[in-house]
Amino acid sequence: MNELLISLTPDQSLQAALDALPAGADTPVRIRLSEGVWREKITLTRPNTTLEGAGADRTTILWDDAATDPMEGETGHRGTFRTATLRTDGEHITLRGLHIRNGAAPRERAGQAIALYADGDGFLCEDCRLSGAQDTLFTAPLPPKEAQPGGFIGPKRFAPRVPQRQVYRRCRIEGDVDFIFGSAAAWFEDCDIVSIDGRADRSAPFGGYATAASTPEGQRYGYVFNRCRFLSEGCPDGSVYLGRPWRAFARTVLLRCELGAHIRPEGWHDWNKPTFPETGLYAEYACYGPGAAGERVPYARRLSDAEAEAYTLEQFLATAP
Repeated sequence: MNELLISLTPDQSLQAALDALPAGADTPVRIRLSEGVWREKITLTRPNTTLEGAGADRTTILWDDAATDPMEGETGHRGTFRTATLRTDGEHITLRGLHIRNGAAPRERAGQAIALYADGDGFLCEDCRLSGAQDTLFTAPLPPKEAQPGGFIGPKRFAPRVPQRQVYRRCRIEGDVDFIFGSAAAWFEDCDIVSIDGRADRSAPFGGYATAASTPEGQRYGYVFNRCRFLSEGCPDGSVYLGRPWRAFARTVLLRCELGAHIRPEGWHDWNKPTFPETGLYAEYACYGPGAAGERVPYARRLSDAEAEAYTLEQFLATAP
């Protein structure tokens, strides 16, 4: 079926264009955004739709909602899951050549501030930059239960938790605390995972976490990073963990990744979950760089050649979410 092509410039509303799309998903839609900045909070719910910019250094979608913002007419604050600059919620959505940014800052004031809330099986993100500080990228769905009442306030709080596969290629994802988090089976290929210090007050020692997976029990894949680069902009040596488990069945595997000196020698943190060494998985294979040389925590695994062969993009995509 022929693709519907729409081109927009920054003087045109992206959300208005999305709201006007045909409801049926049979016709693929591609929206091309020219060079410039779209200062809008965007929700994309139509399946089989592509948003394509002129390049991550040329096309930006920007908003600055923060978890700590008071909500008009409500008691309490916005919370994490209503902060996203761009939220996708549909199958087979593609983002390409975009900078998606949550500009809420500094972290002490803003708290969690999502740039991209990605929800939907078959999601693909290529050649994009995702930037924020705490909780930059949320890979849906939510975990089954809240740890604290009201913790999941937002658009999918009561929705079924639908398993899904997501793929990120050649992206730059930056933040400081749990800046890649969620329950999806997510494959990261040839990406830059960049730790920053999002604080205004830097007098206290810095500490960060690159990932916080909440892989559901029984799901084969959680986060897989293949040939990625874990980099830093201004973070001290030995100050960032590769990950901590948002939920006890978290699974995160690094394959052939370059690890900078900012990675802590122990590599991983159990987030004080006593069952995690038995229920979850943190593993590395053929990683290199100064951050790969440390004495890892006892529960972190070094995969054998045979075990690493089970992690290919083809097998990942062929596995039911």
